[in-house]
Amino acid sequence: MNKTVEVRWHGRGGQGAKSASAVLAEVLFEEGKYVQAFPEYGAERQGAPIRAYNRVSDAPIRRRCGVQNPNIVVVVDPTMVESANPTEGSAEDALYIVNSGENAKKLRSRLGVTSKARVLVVNATKITLEELGQNRPNAPILGALSNVFTEVPVEAFVNHFTNKMKTLPAKTLEANRRAILRGRDEAVFA
Repeated sequence: MNKTVEVRWHGRGGQGAKSASAVLAEVLFEEGKYVQAFPEYGAERQGAPIRAYNRVSDAPIRRRCGVQNPNIVVVVDPTMVESANPTEGSAEDALYIVNSGENAKKLRSRLGVTSKARVLVVNATKITLEELGQNRPNAPILGALSNVFTEVPVEAFVNHFTNKMKTLPAKTLEANRRAILRGRDEAVFA
């Protein structure tokens, strides 16, 4: 990683975007990277739109402002493809990781991204409904991100998530472990 990679997350309160951005930063920090993670939201309530941000680098990060031109855009809530304008300010060759059950090529077209952009689709909602019985798509999204940060084994994401959420029942932790692994395996590039 020669430059700072900036990540912008689009989600809704209660879906775990803020927690997932923190886990991503902590996992990469443990791997020796310099990181930042911070949220931005208005009304702090379930279902309200939120954004979260990460910066990742091999060198110290001096910037302290919001992420305006992300290299990676994570769309945790599929309704935000239209409502949040996730492509705004993104790099021409940005990577979009989208929680959706939609065909990856159709989603790419709907996003309206350039041919240089990459789109990675994972049906995180389906995975968490099957594994947890509720829509908490942050775990499979972290699994999908492990396809991007390949220098970090997916087990690092699993172990860190489990340690961070250790107050949850063992059954829930195991379901999240499976959701992370499925997110990695079921993500599809368009």
